[in-house]
Amino acid sequence: MALTLRTNLADYPVTKAMKDGRVKSDLVTLDYCGPTPAHNGFKAMVRENKFDAGELAIVTFLQAKAYGKPYVLLPAPISGRFQHHCAGFNIDFGHLDPKHIEGKRVGVRTYSQTTALWIRGVLRHEYGVNLDKVTWMTLGDGHLAEYHDPANCVRLPAGSSIPQMMLDGELDAALLGEDMPKDLRVRTLVPDAHNAAKSWYEREGFVPINHMFAIHQEVSKQHPEAVKEIYRMIAESRTLTEGGVPAVFPPLGLEANRKGLQTAIDWALDQKIIPRAMSVDELFDDVTGSLG
Repeated sequence: MALTLRTNLADYPVTKAMKDGRVKSDLVTLDYCGPTPAHNGFKAMVRENKFDAGELAIVTFLQAKAYGKPYVLLPAPISGRFQHHCAGFNIDFGHLDPKHIEGKRVGVRTYSQTTALWIRGVLRHEYGVNLDKVTWMTLGDGHLAEYHDPANCVRLPAGSSIPQMMLDGELDAALLGEDMPKDLRVRTLVPDAHNAAKSWYEREGFVPINHMFAIHQEVSKQHPEAVKEIYRMIAESRTLTEGGVPAVFPPLGLEANRKGLQTAIDWALDQKIIPRAMSVDELFDDVTGSLG
């Protein structure tokens, strides 16, 4: 009988062939029982072991590893993109250069959000922003119960809309992903963000990872062939992506993602998101680290 795993995985172009049954296995059945959107299941995964397998935001996984949660990575990014465009402000209240946010209030859904990690890192390392001088206005806590925001975070009232508060000038800027307002008044904090991302990629050579596939460590220990089969399914699903895998997307494989993962670790430590340094290799075990 095939091993059945409780799985939390969203519908992405690269996972569609897995989700719709075109890619399947005789060894393992993925029971896609997670919520929609999938990120609503991340907290239950790392706090309650609610899922055996599925995607996790890379920051959530790094925190889970730091706090001893029983999951390991597969070298399989599920989503990723450039993040330079994910900090915005309303030009009606005056122009802002990146350094101008020091001493100001910047909204972000949660401080430990993965998009926020990447864009803050860009602001810090590319534009010299002192992140400790920014007041980060947040809506919620992180996925890990053990984690607490840095002292320069302030909680917004429940029900607040960060995009609307940014448009209304109640926040000086905001870190936003897909919910960045499509409003002519909104400008990116990073000047010429598209070309800035292109230049950054030419220098750094990796696409920032948002989510990666993770699996419970006991599944990997007891059913290594099933884990290898999941990786095969992910890889095959990618080959069936309608229109092909996006041009800007992290590749499969540990070595191909090593620099991106190390940067995520370094920036998470620098931003007080994880309590200790760690190596890329400790994110994997003997089974998952050999894949790709």
